[in-house]
Amino acid sequence: MGLSELFHAAGSGPKGQTLAIAVVGLYLAAVLALALLVRRRWPEQREWSRKLVHMGTGPVVLLAWALQIERGIALPVAAAVTVLTALNHRFRLLPAVEDVGRPSYGTVAYGASITLLLALFWPAQPAAVAAGVLVMAFGDGLAGLLGPLVRSPSWSLGGQRKSVVGTGAMAIASGTVLTLLWILQGPAGAGSGSGLAGWAAAGAPQAGVAIVVLTALAVGLEQLSAYGLDNLSVPLVVGLLWSLVRP
Repeated sequence: MGLSELFHAAGSGPKGQTLAIAVVGLYLAAVLALALLVRRRWPEQREWSRKLVHMGTGPVVLLAWALQIERGIALPVAAAVTVLTALNHRFRLLPAVEDVGRPSYGTVAYGASITLLLALFWPAQPAAVAAGVLVMAFGDGLAGLLGPLVRSPSWSLGGQRKSVVGTGAMAIASGTVLTLLWILQGPAGAGSGSGLAGWAAAGAPQAGVAIVVLTALAVGLEQLSAYGLDNLSVPLVVGLLWSLVRP
């Protein structure tokens, strides 16, 4: 039995869905536990634990895709997590997730964007959900970590500091994620005969151009990150465009 068949078997049927939810829950618990350890070990680096949660939650989409978690489970769970995140933002129940010392609704917007992408594309186009979420998880996450750590020319937009290193990290991570996802999704489907999808499926050069354009849009939107609202705009725009070029 291959890996894909194993995942399919694990996620099929009521027992399979229960097992899939358990796997995702254990993964998220491990991410949160690691974030709490980081917060305890480096209390002065409040952004580290938050970005760890930010990046760590992204691969949940890949787990849900592999385990074929049903829409009737994925969507309510994502909505519930978003509500819990909003409560945590208000009451600071888990400072490792929220305490960054500046006005930001990023974690709430992140949860809302995942919920909206699931509502729009799950399970028909899981790659579109993955594209939007993973670009934000790793692109924005690495930008937020490396930008402050590595000195480089910087500028301010909407009261938010941006830097060459942070922006470069966003671009490289986003391009890498999209390229790997393009390969993972495999050959274009039957619905790619015309329009943007047909053009993108015509060959490697067109695919490269599509990835560069998506990366550039993600980087541009991340620059407009006042109050953390790029956590909403970046995943939604990338996911929507991915659904057009890779249906």
